[in-house]
Amino acid sequence: MFSPLDLSLVNGPIPAAATVAAAVALTYLAIRKNRTWWTRVLPIVVPACAVVVLGLSYVVDHVWKPWPEPLPVVLTVWAGAALTALALAAVRLGTGRWYGRVFGVLLALGVATSAMVATNAHFSQYPTMRAVLDVFRNDRVDLNEAAPPPARVVDVPAGKKLADVWTKPDDLPDKGTVSESVIPGEFPARPAWIYLPPAYNTTPRPKLPVIVLLAGQPGNPRDWFDGGRIADHLDAYAANHEGLAPIVVVADQLGTPTANPLCLDSALGKSETYLARDLPKWIKQRLTVDERREAWTIAGFSQGATCSVQLAVRAPDVYGNFVALAPQREPTLGTRHATVKAAFGGDEAAFVRVNPMDILARQTFPRTAGIIVAGRDDATYRKADAEVFEACRKAGMDVLWKELPNGHDWNMAREGFFGSLPWLAGRTGLA
Repeated sequence: MFSPLDLSLVNGPIPAAATVAAAVALTYLAIRKNRTWWTRVLPIVVPACAVVVLGLSYVVDHVWKPWPEPLPVVLTVWAGAALTALALAAVRLGTGRWYGRVFGVLLALGVATSAMVATNAHFSQYPTMRAVLDVFRNDRVDLNEAAPPPARVVDVPAGKKLADVWTKPDDLPDKGTVSESVIPGEFPARPAWIYLPPAYNTTPRPKLPVIVLLAGQPGNPRDWFDGGRIADHLDAYAANHEGLAPIVVVADQLGTPTANPLCLDSALGKSETYLARDLPKWIKQRLTVDERREAWTIAGFSQGATCSVQLAVRAPDVYGNFVALAPQREPTLGTRHATVKAAFGGDEAAFVRVNPMDILARQTFPRTAGIIVAGRDDATYRKADAEVFEACRKAGMDVLWKELPNGHDWNMAREGFFGSLPWLAGRTGLA
């Protein structure tokens, strides 16, 4: 049944209406009959807001540099519009009738809201209002309740797929469960988010393949449930496959939203050890999983995609497959010089030893398979994605290339990840 909550916040009438409403509101706030307004107020307020926003953009891009890429121009423009609207409304508070002042404040807040809508549309983080409201809903299940020790497990004979021997039970749940758990290790990771499909909550329990999934930077594990909508999509996948779907552990490779330890063991932390040793060990001890390397996949979006390529070449004994959704060419803090200086104290040779592109140039990986997904309109990473694909191919990987009609956004990440599930099902022995 159709619901207004399912209207797109990314395409269609809502983003367009928000842009038009912001333009009208900003125009109203900028126009007054008072001559002083035109000669003294506007010539001061508008340039001042522009200077503030451009100054903040410069600080973020060149001083603070929390991520390698510069702020998108669209964000800077909308930040300027919102700040200008708020400033003009503030100036209007000193004159006019009370209802006019209140109306001005509401218009300014409307411009700020439109800026948020436009920012969301740019990154496609929340596809619908239902996704926004899900942020305030807590439907997570305690892991001890969701994943008790199994009474019996399903045995899969050699040469068979799990789907060949799996029989859907009558009491199969309609949906999987989502849990949150701290996974200890040598890296101070935030809690991981864990999706267990409907088949996990059955007896006998199948040993399921594992996907370790990483968000981008800035970000956190929850991003894949809000922006990626993986619970909804994996439930839909399971509904079409007798309750079977991969176990997905969305791990934290950053430590904090804006940190970037590069998924390496370096002066920035032991992120690689966590992802290659601590995390897999915990998963195998705590969950009922298929422990064969062919059943394990490392996947991620943006900086998380870069990490997935890294782990595919740095821990091939753990991860037999990878899905890289718009990876960078190499782990980076903006430039090779800045990366080597921060992570290895300027030791270029130390970086070369662990950099995946350098490893791919000197080693082969005939037992590893992967998918590299690029956004056709991704001006930042489209070329780098192709270079990574070619390096993987030359290193003997069974690697696929997929290009989607998107930019560097969650639309690409969602479609790329869920489009890889049928391929992964065959690779991992699920179906």
